[in-house]
Amino acid sequence: MSEAVPLLAMRGIVKSFPGVKALRGVDLTLGTSEVVALLGENGAGKSTLMKVLGGAHQADEGLIAIDGRATPFHSPQDSRHAGVAVIYQEFNLVPGLTATENIFLGQEVTRAGFVAQAQERERATALFQRLGVEIDLDLPCRRLTTAQQQLVEIAKALAFDARIIVMDEPSAALTSHEVERLFVIIRELKRQGIGIIYVSHRLDEIFAITDRVVVLRDGINVGERPTNQITRNEMIEMMVGRELKDEFPSRASAVGPPRLEVSHLTRGRAVQDVSFTVHRGEILALTGLVGAGRTETVRLIFGADRRESGEIRLDGKLLAINSPRDAIQAGLGLLTEDRKLQGLVLGHSVRENFGLPNLERLSHRGFVQLTQERKEFAGYVEQLTIKVSDQEQRAGNLSGGNQQKVVLAKWLARNSEVLIFDEPTRGIDVGAKFEIYLLMNALVAAGKSIVMISSELPEVLGMADRILVMHEGRVTGEITDARHATQEQVMSLAHA
Repeated sequence: MSEAVPLLAMRGIVKSFPGVKALRGVDLTLGTSEVVALLGENGAGKSTLMKVLGGAHQADEGLIAIDGRATPFHSPQDSRHAGVAVIYQEFNLVPGLTATENIFLGQEVTRAGFVAQAQERERATALFQRLGVEIDLDLPCRRLTTAQQQLVEIAKALAFDARIIVMDEPSAALTSHEVERLFVIIRELKRQGIGIIYVSHRLDEIFAITDRVVVLRDGINVGERPTNQITRNEMIEMMVGRELKDEFPSRASAVGPPRLEVSHLTRGRAVQDVSFTVHRGEILALTGLVGAGRTETVRLIFGADRRESGEIRLDGKLLAINSPRDAIQAGLGLLTEDRKLQGLVLGHSVRENFGLPNLERLSHRGFVQLTQERKEFAGYVEQLTIKVSDQEQRAGNLSGGNQQKVVLAKWLARNSEVLIFDEPTRGIDVGAKFEIYLLMNALVAAGKSIVMISSELPEVLGMADRILVMHEGRVTGEITDARHATQEQVMSLAHA
């Protein structure tokens, strides 16, 4: 950075929770008009550090300085008044309110005790003009796209003159076009003198948009480098603390006979006459642009939505799947796209989550056999290297990678023959991704079948045996040799 005094300086930040020292003297600086990438595996301390900066947590030790002046943060209001805005992955918007109402919520423009709606609307229009975008100010936020909701969050930050903006996994639910638009906005914010901390597991984005990289590991700052002076492999090695030669583990495919056969699956325009087969020992990838119908297709297979027509067979037997219960009993397991909302009960313990789809087997005369449940779960904790303090830890307190492993454990205990992975590594760091990939390879090596939905083309090409590409509810193409395919081939079919 060119300036002697940084816009933001966090020095010696220490934060502990019962049984866990999350931050161990972390330093972080941010300059005016700079984008800094904050990287690290799940559980490295990134979220805790940003919550300290946002005032949601108070540091046990250390100081925060803005423009060289020590600024203690005792609450989110202190952070906000100091010019800091944190845009979390789960947006902090009221769905029923409009963009304007959300932007000025808590800081309404009033006149004679009444909200000055015309003035607020004018200011909201000016904020979006500053970002170079247009938003329908009359729509409730629930009807806006994810990208538009993100813009509302950015406009909220600008409304109270934020000079430091934290973006936590900002591209997780965006299309490639929306990501490019986000980058344009970030560059404009830089031009306006705003400093940005960019938290992401997508390394390609780090090289595209950031100026400097800061890496945390086990609550410690293990290094920082200008982005143009570090390679992808060096970045990965700093995060995981070891050499990682390949992002995708090698696997000798031994594809067997057909297992899951889907014929003419249809539900309105979302899924139109979709047919495919998954073989024993095979990873079949379903890919395409957001809205292509991939998740809608697997929800029909799993009985989460009712199909209008089509047949599903497992090992040649016609299945009557009208609910997730039917699918589970037939031998199917679904790792949902949104593990927090649909895959786990976050307020319950990891043990209870593990037991949910297995209660029939783990219960006797209406009572859960806790000893058996604990013993089985302990085996999967060891087998999958799930990092938990104990079996009663709340699922909501685990990192993303460990949450995914708990979801996987409950389906393994169910002995599901066909596993559907919907965005299996979304929001998961590169080290945990590799562990998930190894588990997937082990499953197919044991004769299981996997249907994988992924928006990350390197993941599709690196893990799948075969690829089906979807567009607007239809299968538009098949690539039989995924390991030798290119991203250009997949994208051409995705736009067909």
